[in-house]
Amino acid sequence: MAPPSLPLVEISGAPRDRGRQYGEAVRPQLRAALAYYEQAFGHSTGLTWDQVTARAARWREPVGSYAPHLLEEMRGIAEGAGVRLLDALALNARGEVLYDNSFAAMDTSPDPSGGRVEEPAEGCTSFAAYGPASGDGHVWAGQNWDWRAGVADTVVMLRIVQPPAPTLIMQVEAGQVGRQGASSAGIALNANGLGGRFSDAVGLPQTVVRRAVLDQSAITDALDVLCRTRAHIASNALLTCREGYAVDLETTPAGHGWLYPADGLLVHGNHYQAGVPAAIAADYRPLSPDSLVRVPRAEQGLRALRGSTGPDESRKLIKQAMSDHLGLPESLCTHPDPRRPAVEHWTTLVSSCVDLTTGDYHVTAGTPCDRDYQHLPWNLYDGPHGDDNSRN
Repeated sequence: MAPPSLPLVEISGAPRDRGRQYGEAVRPQLRAALAYYEQAFGHSTGLTWDQVTARAARWREPVGSYAPHLLEEMRGIAEGAGVRLLDALALNARGEVLYDNSFAAMDTSPDPSGGRVEEPAEGCTSFAAYGPASGDGHVWAGQNWDWRAGVADTVVMLRIVQPPAPTLIMQVEAGQVGRQGASSAGIALNANGLGGRFSDAVGLPQTVVRRAVLDQSAITDALDVLCRTRAHIASNALLTCREGYAVDLETTPAGHGWLYPADGLLVHGNHYQAGVPAAIAADYRPLSPDSLVRVPRAEQGLRALRGSTGPDESRKLIKQAMSDHLGLPESLCTHPDPRRPAVEHWTTLVSSCVDLTTGDYHVTAGTPCDRDYQHLPWNLYDGPHGDDNSRN
């Protein structure tokens, strides 16, 4: 039996046309996502879907002002999928609604102290490896994307051809305009939730911020987006470029922290590693305590890359490192916790491994411990900014 694979969707043209193509291609997955989030939001916050979309409406104007082409893309997505614009906007701002400071989105699980446990931050473990950390001399980037198991069947691989901007390859939930991926400019973005509630001022959704980052042709422009754009919630961004450079930014509405690789290796999870922001420092607790285990375990496993003799061996070593099960089920390779209700189950949705030297993009459709990488038919450098010299 062939291993499971993620659906491939390619779109091009003007923003609204791209959106329509996208919405038509993912209509079943997008509708499944809406059904799941209606259930999940009701379970964790008590909100009806109409209340969720009413809250999401507050992001229409900020998105339209900052990136009108992305709001048009969302309109096209809604038209193609036969849903409302606010449904598409809610899918793109689902984290902002869930972690918005204007209300406390509380989990149904009791805390030992007698209160309620706040929703955990979107889980991920991201990495960059190059130079001394990469025995084959290639530049590697990737992550385990851990999120709600209920949306596993809504994840697609999206290729966006949008000259003169770079061509993008991203792993996204159906209907989202951005998440994590890489571009024909040789830049990869891997992202992680951080948690913490900040001011009530409205900032941009992460899907819009991340798409804007990947739309840039130079690493400095990508950093400028992260530094100059006010996001609504805290999120970590690990940027890697094919020239052999990486930097990590812990972005929050109250300020940023940053980290650089140690001997070419950089790993980030879901806790603040550059320093806890002053705005939340007084009572900060990691919303994903397992992140304290995942990060050093990933570092330990990825150090084996130093001995790699070629890309095939490197991919095997990366897969092995990202399949670690210390602390199962909330391990580096995350599996659903049978002690919790199904609507609260988390899992590794995608494990990605991108060779920025050659442009080869590999992903697993689910946990990496029990399936092989899917080698995407698209090369990063088959697009604007790509050239044959990028492939060694």
